[in-house]
Amino acid sequence: MASSTVTSAQPDRPPRPNLAFRRLRGKRSPAEFAAAVRRAAREIGERVSCDARYVGRVEAGEIRCPNYAYERVFLHMFPGRTLTDLGFAPRSSVRGRQARAAEDAPPARTDRVPRATTETRGAREPYDTRTAQNTRTTQYPYDRHHNNEESDVLRRAFMTSGATVAAASLGPLGFAHDAAAAGHPLRRAGAGHAGALEEAVRRIRLLDDRHGADGLYRRAAAPLRTAYALLDAGATRQATADRLYAGAGELAISVGWLAHDSGRFDDARSHYAEALATARMTGDPALEAHAFCNMAFLARDAGRPREAVRAAQAAQRAARPLGSARLMSLLALREAGGWAGLADRTGCEQALTRAQALFGQGPSDADPEWMSFYGEAELEGLEAQCWSTLGDWPRAARHARRAAGLQDPHFTRNLALYSAELADDLARGGRPDEAAGAGMRVLDLLAEVQSSRIHTMLAGTARVLLPHRRASGVSAFLDRHASLPRIP
Repeated sequence: MASSTVTSAQPDRPPRPNLAFRRLRGKRSPAEFAAAVRRAAREIGERVSCDARYVGRVEAGEIRCPNYAYERVFLHMFPGRTLTDLGFAPRSSVRGRQARAAEDAPPARTDRVPRATTETRGAREPYDTRTAQNTRTTQYPYDRHHNNEESDVLRRAFMTSGATVAAASLGPLGFAHDAAAAGHPLRRAGAGHAGALEEAVRRIRLLDDRHGADGLYRRAAAPLRTAYALLDAGATRQATADRLYAGAGELAISVGWLAHDSGRFDDARSHYAEALATARMTGDPALEAHAFCNMAFLARDAGRPREAVRAAQAAQRAARPLGSARLMSLLALREAGGWAGLADRTGCEQALTRAQALFGQGPSDADPEWMSFYGEAELEGLEAQCWSTLGDWPRAARHARRAAGLQDPHFTRNLALYSAELADDLARGGRPDEAAGAGMRVLDLLAEVQSSRIHTMLAGTARVLLPHRRASGVSAFLDRHASLPRIP
């Protein structure tokens, strides 16, 4: 990756500060207000990743109209008010090319007709640095389902739900790759590109939570290629360059996780290493801690427990100055998983105790955005995996049962994961009838979830249950499992 070159750029129409929104924040800090937004979202079943930077962008007028999820949350927080009362522009006024702020994206070329595709070419490989210098950017007309909150490179992405369609449309940054074939010149990245990159990371995480990794990985690689091409192109401002580097690193981790969860360990290791290199190059301790966290998890799954311990400890050293007890709790769990793989029960128990104590300190404004998945259910689920690795099946089953019971059913992938863990622990613990029941619940969820990890776990459970075919419910589970289509 070449370093970004920053040049000054004056927008043709500077944004107007949103004073109404600033008044509604009152005496709360941007971080405190962002935490209130996230709480309000949970109250109505929405999922937003609001942070102090987002609040600042709203108040600065950079976000003229929020997306639909934020709109529902804001109207819930301030009942009786409209978007206009909150200082936002009407949604209709920010649609269309004429309403786009100049700093959100460079001017469109008029000598060529832009075209959109549903799948970016070359998405079969993680990313290919040979194409980075040939990647071009372009603009596309607004689709009626999107507004101008971030950038027009997002406007055709994630228009519909469902794993298959979502995977096909997973290309908010991938259009730049397609534009290269059209001969558009390479332009410096603006704030809109950084926003699009950040939104791509959020979308990938959300879709993984709901559907699993298998249907997303190949498509998610295309935005990653484009992210690194944007870094090579340079940025209009230093603040934009910083956002691009952080966003590219987070995207590399997200794509690495999709590879990891779908069993492509070598690809995952490459993506995590790229993220770590980006963090080290830019002096970003938060990104470094995140990269080491995922590397520890990968090392555990790949059968390298000592490496898992070392990576988790490195993550804790990077994360300690960040001030997030929840992050340190998760990293202690990663370390516990490594100790369990080494059959070191004492080391595992010490790390688990530390993780529980840190978790008990509660959430804080210092918690990273990507940690939204880490709640009590995940804590129980990861502890269940540690006890399972140590062969303590009854204890593992207790924690897995708690995890499944605590998990929000909206996030189908994790519910299926915890239920699969429970089924396996029960089967290995000599409770075949209960294991079959838990396995049946996983099978019910597989229509919505595509995860090689879960399929592999369920296959292992089926092998353990084969000698118990006559037990209640086991035969029905085995027959239904045998009828599943094979995962390529």
